[in-house]
Amino acid sequence: MEDKEVKVESVSLDDAKSADLQDKNTEPVAESTEEAKIKELTAELADVQDKYLRTAAELENTRRRAALDAESRARMRAVSVIEKILPVMDAVDVAMKHSPDDEGLKSLAMALKSSFDSIGIVRMETIGKSLNPTMHSAIQVIDAPENVASNTIVEEMQAGYMLGDTVLRPAMVIVAK
Repeated sequence: MEDKEVKVESVSLDDAKSADLQDKNTEPVAESTEEAKIKELTAELADVQDKYLRTAAELENTRRRAALDAESRARMRAVSVIEKILPVMDAVDVAMKHSPDDEGLKSLAMALKSSFDSIGIVRMETIGKSLNPTMHSAIQVIDAPENVASNTIVEEMQAGYMLGDTVLRPAMVIVAK
C-alpha cells in the first residue's frame, strides 16, 4: 500500500458547521424539487384523466347520434315504401264498394289490413270527429245537417293513415260549417 500524504491547512469548527448546513440545505431543496415534480405529475394526470373522460363521453354521444340517425333513415325508407302502397289500399277500398261480395277482393283487403296492422299502420277514424288540420285535409265545406256541430267531419273522401304518431297521409274529408 502506498502512503499518501494529505495536507490540510487548517480546519475550524465554523468550516465544519457550514459544511453541515450545506448538506442540510441540499436535502430540502431536493425534497421541494421532488414535491414540485409530484404536483406537476399529479396535475398532468388530472388533465389526462379529464381529456379521457371528455373523449369517452364524446364517443358515446357520437354512437348515440349514429344510432338515432340510422333509425331515422330506416323509418324514412319505411314511410316512403308505405306511401307507395297506400294507393293500392285505396284501390281495394273502391273495388270493395263496387263489389262487396267478391271473395277475392275481401281476401286481398284482409291481407293488406293484416300487413298494415303488423307494421303498425293505422287507418284514421274521421267521420264524426272534429277537423284537425294536421290529420285531415278539408276538400269541401257543406252546410251542417241537423244535430251536427260546426267543424265536424261528415264524410271521408280518402282515408288517412298513421304510423305511430306520424301522419303518413292526411284524410281528405268533407266538413260541416
